[in-house]
Amino acid sequence: MTKKLLLTWREAVEAGPAEAGGKGWNLGRLDRYGFNVPPGGVLAAFAYRSFLSDNGFAENIKALADVRAEEVSEDRVTKVLEDLRTAIAKGQLSELVEQQLKEFLSSNSLDSTGVAVRSSATTEDSKEASFAGIHTSFLNVVGSERIIEAVLGCYASLWTPQALAYRRKMGFSDEEVAAAVVIMQMVPAVAAGVAFSCDPKTGRQDVITISANFGLGESVVNGSVEPDEYRVGLDKYPPKVLEKRVGAKSVVVLPQEGGGTVARELNSTEGAKAALTDTELVDLVSLIQRIFHALGKGEQHQDVEWVFDGDRFVMLQARPVTKLPTYTFPAISHLPVIWSNANAKDAGPFVMSTLQGSGIGLVGGIISVMLTASGYKVPEGMSVIRLYKGRPYFNMTAMQWAMYDSMGMLPSKVNENFGGHQPEIPVPDPNPLKGKDGLKRRARQMRFGLYFMRTLMKSKSILGKALEEAEAKSRKNYSQFSDEALVAELCGVLSIKGSSISDAIILAMGATIQPELLRRELKRHFPGREGALANGLMAGGSGITSAEHGYELLKLADMARDDKEALSFFTAEDFQPLTWRERLPLNSNGDPNFRSHFEEFLEQYGHRAVYEGDFKNPRWREDPTYLLEFIRNQIQNPVKVNYKEMQRMKREQAQQEIKEKLGLRPSRLKINYLTKLAVKSVAKRELLKSIGVKSVEPLRLLYEEVGSRLAARGLLNERADVYHCAMIELLLMLDGIWDGRGLKLLVEERKEKFKEYEQLDPPDVIIDEIPQPKAAVQEVSGEVFEGIGVAAGQATGAARLINHPNEGNLLKPGEILVAPSTDPGWTPLFLRASGLIMEVGGSFSHGAIVAREYGIPAVVNVPGAMKVLQDGEIVTVDGDEGKIYRSVRVKEPV
Repeated sequence: MTKKLLLTWREAVEAGPAEAGGKGWNLGRLDRYGFNVPPGGVLAAFAYRSFLSDNGFAENIKALADVRAEEVSEDRVTKVLEDLRTAIAKGQLSELVEQQLKEFLSSNSLDSTGVAVRSSATTEDSKEASFAGIHTSFLNVVGSERIIEAVLGCYASLWTPQALAYRRKMGFSDEEVAAAVVIMQMVPAVAAGVAFSCDPKTGRQDVITISANFGLGESVVNGSVEPDEYRVGLDKYPPKVLEKRVGAKSVVVLPQEGGGTVARELNSTEGAKAALTDTELVDLVSLIQRIFHALGKGEQHQDVEWVFDGDRFVMLQARPVTKLPTYTFPAISHLPVIWSNANAKDAGPFVMSTLQGSGIGLVGGIISVMLTASGYKVPEGMSVIRLYKGRPYFNMTAMQWAMYDSMGMLPSKVNENFGGHQPEIPVPDPNPLKGKDGLKRRARQMRFGLYFMRTLMKSKSILGKALEEAEAKSRKNYSQFSDEALVAELCGVLSIKGSSISDAIILAMGATIQPELLRRELKRHFPGREGALANGLMAGGSGITSAEHGYELLKLADMARDDKEALSFFTAEDFQPLTWRERLPLNSNGDPNFRSHFEEFLEQYGHRAVYEGDFKNPRWREDPTYLLEFIRNQIQNPVKVNYKEMQRMKREQAQQEIKEKLGLRPSRLKINYLTKLAVKSVAKRELLKSIGVKSVEPLRLLYEEVGSRLAARGLLNERADVYHCAMIELLLMLDGIWDGRGLKLLVEERKEKFKEYEQLDPPDVIIDEIPQPKAAVQEVSGEVFEGIGVAAGQATGAARLINHPNEGNLLKPGEILVAPSTDPGWTPLFLRASGLIMEVGGSFSHGAIVAREYGIPAVVNVPGAMKVLQDGEIVTVDGDEGKIYRSVRVKEPV
């Protein structure tokens, strides 16, 4: 069978970059995903390899194999390269290639019109190497014979000194880089240029930058004119033009009659006009955003060449941005960027859907609110979070520096609070609170403290308003909304601005400050014991929303034992949790029974879920299977623990130790005061978390209505596909700006990629762009491991390794729960455990807070615990010292 050498755009996608080259493959994908690209296709790289072989150029190329990058400019090398290029230009394509090429041109009406003939090397336009401007392209080539000459010119351009030097620099062998050639119709160009889905000069990722000129984009690409420069912000929809600088534009490049191009001078009046209107700019920006999510998967920024024909934008090229400077605090711009899943893995240990991932940048705004409240200046638009293969990672270089420079928190303490296994950054002074800079940091501490206290005093009003807003949203009937109204609702999701939201963020973030102040005071009097004492003082602090639903589930299990019909339902061999409404009728006389109490539970806590941070996960109100299975397990294997008594004992032990040393000194009163503040602030944080999650429920309803609507219009295959769409895609379809062409194919690919990402074992730390080896569990000795003690006390039991809360039935009463991470959905399992070990987590993770509330000893941030510990082995958890003993020996309490 004759190998097909001329590829349509569809075939270019199937062939991949190995045959279509980077440029051809990306053009094929753009076409596949519904972007306008010129008619055309790709001469496959196989034709180039055959050409070299047929014309006997192997020996010429072999002679260059040992040439190093620094030798490329030597006369002997440039002479060999010049001779090789001349020979290639005079070479002959095979009859088969010429025949297929002419047939392709004729069948696509490209043999008598101007076309662009562009090099598309197999390693070109990849995220590893761009080869930008290295290989040659030919514009407005007319006629098959001229096109063949241009193809040979593209082949020859692989053997210029700059091309050879670039290959050597990037570590590519000459055999790796073969030339495919893109051939596509010239587009009548009113304006053209380049666009980046970021700012390649500064590294900002919340703006799109565009360069434009009249006519063909060649003048912009080769730098022969001063083009228009535009910067467009992405924090709103529709996006807003932030900056517009109209260039002198002294020259315009136009197609020339009969082939080729000509540069025509523009007078000052012509050059002073903007190449694009604001409306056209916004249309282009929307396309660039879509390309970022389609080709870049929302993770890899894109460099795009475009042309505007007066009616629509046509894409000529898209490639990854390979070198993007880090936009961060000037003082740490020289440091490598430490990306860590600290806290992110604890709060959301799942692959984010495209929809959720497309809004990940909002987290940066949340963090800047706290720093701004202290009077500390954060670089506008700085990104502190990113996606890596669908999972979120924090910029811990920036986070550690921000907390150090703003309020004097050392990197070690930041890591303890966040959890995770990232290294510490170097800082100028290990004592950041001394000297003039120290005074500034103390002042910021005080300023933030006062701001937090004012916010805490009005927390009832703040929380009430937040709850009211969440409940108001849950009452909305989105099926009655117009498309325009749905767009407005979606736009509301994109903004965190507003005093009420800012105040709520301060409450949540400030909750980490108050316990830290308690620890500092304790450290003054009890060095080395501050963590254990603080954990003991805060045990059972009450009002922890994430813990209350656990207590309520225990009560429901007790009720079920006394309710004949409920007991029959839960003990049935063919237990079917989703039939609970049919199998558990309400009492006919209206008296409360298990069913009515469970309905009340769902009314109060039904907005929560396992991994509730994932929008696509059903809420307990939608599917209470997890809750009902927990109750069934509790009935079959009851836990009888007086948690209140256990908490009281831990508090009293800590209070007694403090009393014995400090007596009636004022510092003891200060500790009592700080304890109350810490308990109160943490309780507010957990309540805010619950209210925040309550807002997710109507958000799910909103997304599902959008999904239903788009599926009914044939733009999606099913409602749930909405989660595999980027927010900008939904907005553009609802606004009627995009017809959704290509989206179904893109969604199916995203679903496959989602499954692929779910199977990966993600790195915990990435430094710059290099994933680091997993941290090993820290051994104090052969039988003792170390982590962070977050809940006081000791407990000994069988280690039960639970990967997901749905495996909770494996956990027997009194065992040690060992988990990769936990969110509030896990916390009912804490009630069955005598102790907790987590691979990640910090002092203020939800798992830590609830463990303290329940009074069970907990050690978190133990890397590799799920691999090192054996399921069922006996371990001792020491939450005071943050240690795990792999034996039944229990360290004597202090």
